[in-house]
Amino acid sequence: MKKIAIVAGGDSSEYGVSLRSAAGIYSFLNKDKYAVTIVCLRGNRWQALSGTDEELAKNNGVVPVESALWVDVDKNDFSFTYHGQKTQFDFAYITIHGTPGENGILQGYFDMLGIPYSCCGVLAAALTFNKFACNHYLKGFDINVAESILLRKSDTQYSATEIIDRVGLPCFIKSNVGGSSFGCTKVKTEEEVLPAINRAFAEGAEVICEAFMQGVEITCGAYKTREKTVAFPITEVVTSNEFFDYDAKYNGQVDEITPARIPDKVRDEVQALTLRIYELLGCKGIIRVDYILTEGWTINLLEVNTTPGMTATSFIPQQVRAAGLNIGTVLSEIIEDTLNTK
Repeated sequence: MKKIAIVAGGDSSEYGVSLRSAAGIYSFLNKDKYAVTIVCLRGNRWQALSGTDEELAKNNGVVPVESALWVDVDKNDFSFTYHGQKTQFDFAYITIHGTPGENGILQGYFDMLGIPYSCCGVLAAALTFNKFACNHYLKGFDINVAESILLRKSDTQYSATEIIDRVGLPCFIKSNVGGSSFGCTKVKTEEEVLPAINRAFAEGAEVICEAFMQGVEITCGAYKTREKTVAFPITEVVTSNEFFDYDAKYNGQVDEITPARIPDKVRDEVQALTLRIYELLGCKGIIRVDYILTEGWTINLLEVNTTPGMTATSFIPQQVRAAGLNIGTVLSEIIEDTLNTK
């Protein structure tokens, strides 16, 4: 039986979201086929959730951090020892949203140890984690993106007036490397610009000021193995909030309509573009690409997510169900395909 580590946690504001994704993946994976362990990373504290299947099943793999069931991971070989028995993993399913699991750092670590993993490699992960760099890379392939400005903490001068002259109002100001809308603000007036920049800088050292695009927000997942290439049904995102913020994403303040209410021709174009982006970036595993459809059904890229949320109600499981597929089977296909191409 192959030993699978679900690697969660991380060092960003999305720590809690990652643990929820880990619980989702734990519930999806076939325990008759895989020995599954949740491994939580937080700074230098790397711990594996040990214990019997019965103990873990009580909370579907989620146990308080103070529990004695958490044991330290040996970073030299990514193993742990419980009651004198050492466990070494055959595969890592990375579900950290943010650093170090979404930006290539953890991928490089696993590459050095020779442990296969579920998602993009170092280059694709690092590129997609940097929203500004990724969108401008894809813009070079004639993919529509919003007008944007990149600010760094080391920049001593930035003017609200100059920013508005470039991207207009309203606009979005957000962390360049954050997720789950932490530190993201929809700015409507010049007076809101600098406070919004400060909030975004609390999430990272770079901030994007991005033009607002009026339209229909959609998202499309995809994955690829040696045997198949699959673009999932598209989800339409409808929220009464100012934008698709944290409360909309995780507290139910949104309607997520799968399949999206868009023309068949547009659906086909979005799915084809998602697969094209997958290839252009050299992705692996499951990705999710977010778009805005503006007037005339023009497709505009928002961002690419290479470790998308995997709770039971997240977009990807929804889209898998809408496609008539089983999420456990999809995850197994990705694991087996990766293990067989080592």
